[in-house]
Order: sequence, then C-alpha cells, then structure tokens
Amino acid sequence: MIQNTAISSFPQDVVCLSHLRWGFVYQRPQHLLSRFARNHRVFFVEEPVPAGDGTPRMSHNVCPDTGVNIIVPQIPDGLSAATRETIQKLLLNNFLSVHEVGPYVLWYYTPMAQAFAGHLKPAITVFDCMDELSAFRGAPQEMKDREAELLRRADLVFTGGQSLYEAKVGRHQDLHAFPSSIDYSHFAQARTLMHGPDDQASIPHPRVGFAGVIDERMDADLLRRVAELRPNVHFVMIGPVVKIDPASLPQLPNVHYLGGKSYKELPSYIAGWMRR
Repeated sequence: MIQNTAISSFPQDVVCLSHLRWGFVYQRPQHLLSRFARNHRVFFVEEPVPAGDGTPRMSHNVCPDTGVNIIVPQIPDGLSAATRETIQKLLLNNFLSVHEVGPYVLWYYTPMAQAFAGHLKPAITVFDCMDELSAFRGAPQEMKDREAELLRRADLVFTGGQSLYEAKVGRHQDLHAFPSSIDYSHFAQARTLMHGPDDQASIPHPRVGFAGVIDERMDADLLRRVAELRPNVHFVMIGPVVKIDPASLPQLPNVHYLGGKSYKELPSYIAGWMRR
C-alpha cells in the first residue's frame, strides 16, 4: 500500500470511483482513503444525483475530518443511459483538468464506472473488489461484463475477503486477498465507556447486537427464528435499512431497530452489548 518511505515514487493523487456515498456508512473505502489522504490528494467520485435546475455540474466538498475531496456529478433526470454516461465523462474530464490532477492512481470500487472512466490514462489502475456487486438486488445486467473489462485493464486487484479471492483466482495476474479488518483503537473504547446512548438504555439485558447495513443479505428468517427461540434475549439492530421493505423484517418485542448511527457513536452502543 502507500507507505511513507515510498511517497516520492508513488503518484501524488488518488481518484476513487465509488458506488457508495462518502457520508453513508463508514466502511472500507472511508478507512483506506482517509489514510491515503494523509499524504496524497484524494478525490472520491460518487454516483450522480439529479441536477435540480437541469444544469450538469460537479459539486465539490472537502471532508473536514479527513481532507478527502468529495465529488458528486449532478445530471438532469430523463436522459438516456448513453447521454448520462457522456455527460459524466465530460464532467470528470473537466474536473481533472481544472484541478490539475495527475499523475494519479485510479481506484475503482464499481466496475460500472468503466462506462465513463475507461478512457482515462492513470499511472496505476486498482480494482478494490470489496463485494460481489453483481449479486446485489437491482444490480444491472452489464455488471459482469464491466467487471471483466476492468479486470483486463487493472494493474492490481484486491478482494474484500477470501471467498471473493477464490472466486477471482485465474482472472488477473496480480490478484491479492485483502480482507477487511477492524479499527482496533476505535472499537477498544467500548471496554471503558460507562454511559450508553439514550435510545438503547431502556432495552433489557442480555443483548445481542448487530451494526451494519441491513439489506437483502440479512437472513431475516434466521433472525426471526432465533428471537422467537430466545424471547429473553434482546437483539439490537443498528444500521440503515436499504433496498428492502422495513416491514419485511421481524417485528418482535425483543428485536429493536435503532437506525443508522455515526461511526463515532458505535463504540458506545457496543459497550452496552458487553456489560449488564
């Protein structure tokens, strides 16, 4: 990865193309790119949002905590996919030129970005395959084709776990298993925090907690069955509910959905799962 001793030989800029919002859930992209931003200019390019006034443009904000540049294309609704991709391409070209970005690492989280970034000429192309996106609900049909194209173009490929690595073996000459881990110093705070958040205070013990995105990957039937078998155990579910109907989740007296929480808040919730 980017080591201090290699700063002089490593491209100064990092351009990341992501399917995730920087302010959604603090996870793998935020951990890695925040570290990169200590020594590099980092540009985090999100998927487009509608342009309210119909004028295509790039919004540009800087994360005050990390210095990461957050770039969001704004594109009018009602356009064809081809037109949207052309506008994205032009907006990205213009942004990189105006901000004199380069030489740079082009860091992909979504193969779909090939549609508007495949023409770029970075110093290094990295595909950080953190999830099997083609298996997600609502994934476009061309996801697998775009991934195959990205695997041909990439100089370096990481996978977010061992099973993903095994699924990609033989498809790239420089493939590495790079499993996600934990922020030890951050979550170790849970061992010493004594006062928990108000919305968890009234939930009885014992507690079993979950923190993460609640989507189609959640085994709702398993959660329901376990909660029914252990009515004295209270299940605390933290995280946004996306791509599924919240009403489809188990609605039981001992299952508690507390919604999304900031990364900073998580240790205080976990502390309340560890102690009675």
